[in-house]
Amino acid sequence: MTAEDASIVGGSEGRPDTLDFLVMEARDRMTNLGLFAGAGIVWILVALVVTTRDPRIDSAAGFVGALLIGLAIGLTVVPLFWLAIFARHRRIAYRGDWTRAVRRGGWVAVVTTVFVILRLQGAFVPALALFILALVVLAEAVLSVER
Repeated sequence: MTAEDASIVGGSEGRPDTLDFLVMEARDRMTNLGLFAGAGIVWILVALVVTTRDPRIDSAAGFVGALLIGLAIGLTVVPLFWLAIFARHRRIAYRGDWTRAVRRGGWVAVVTTVFVILRLQGAFVPALALFILALVVLAEAVLSVER
């Protein structure tokens, strides 16, 4: 078997023992790194707001901080959700995996923002937090049913 035949069969770089579908594609890798870089930038903005603004004096600072914290955590977990799905599927990326990861990251961002705002308003109650989490888990279970 020649190197050309090995690459046709499924090997990369002339090695028949390496399967192409077991390697993460460059676009997925770059998307993950881009999301982590975006999350790093937003975390820097969170640090800037938290260290320079006082939510007791400036009420808008609390809401801006809550939105930034939610966005930072959401951007951080999207690639982690995708990587978990990628690992669960035995290192094969299926259509819809990014959509599912972005949706779950969005849920995390919204729930985090709501929790921070509730805490700022003095209305955070564990029972309410459990109710919100139960709603999100139920909604995600309905939306992520494998067809």
